[in-house]
Amino acid sequence: MALLAVERLSKRFGGLVATEAVSLGVEPGGVHALIGPNGAGKSTLINQLSGSLAPDSGRIFFDGEDITARAMHERVARGLARSYQITNVFKRFSALDGVALAVQARSGSSLRFWQPVQRERALFDQAAAVLDRVGLGARKDTPAAALAHGEQRQLEVALALATNPRLLLLDEPMAGQGPDESARMIELLGQLKGSVTLLLVEHDMDAVFRLADTISVLVYGRLIASGPPAAIRANEEVRRAYLGEEEVTP
Repeated sequence: MALLAVERLSKRFGGLVATEAVSLGVEPGGVHALIGPNGAGKSTLINQLSGSLAPDSGRIFFDGEDITARAMHERVARGLARSYQITNVFKRFSALDGVALAVQARSGSSLRFWQPVQRERALFDQAAAVLDRVGLGARKDTPAAALAHGEQRQLEVALALATNPRLLLLDEPMAGQGPDESARMIELLGQLKGSVTLLLVEHDMDAVFRLADTISVLVYGRLIASGPPAAIRANEEVRRAYLGEEEVTP
């Protein structure tokens, strides 16, 4: 059974069709990539899956449960998390404090009790372990705002991992990164593979074809193809609509 199943999900903004009857399944333990040109509806679909945007029609199932009407925090509690841009409040905290807040949120305790919770070493031990997992252990005391761009993207992943997700939604994790930073992110996501299911939106085709077990292609809100990387690479409709003659590293 697919961990995440989407059935005919549609969203319109006035006359603009963002997603049109999209159906797909994300198998547990693997990496499922969602690709397509700008304006294809990829971020809109991720927003619907995370719960930040309600669909006009269709249904979303997570581990067999219909979560279409569930709020974002309810989805997180069930193990469906999304990486997100670091907010101003997180930028003022050290990397360790920010991840500790995410661990605290997972436990369900109120952020009003942040000061007492600071004394709970177990909380910070868990946060430190997450930072080690994403390669930021040596930067744990650095304010988030002082981290390099690639390190901030790693911290975004850490904040999501701190909620102990079963499925992690990643929206363009390589965006704005240089070659070295992208290589580190690819290595990180490769290390996560198997321990947490990943659904990622990404424009870096080398990264997609290196990481993904399954690739789905959105064009103008429609899902035109879904399958293993070799089948997507060879799909003529996909090449015409998106890949073109771009060289992709096998």
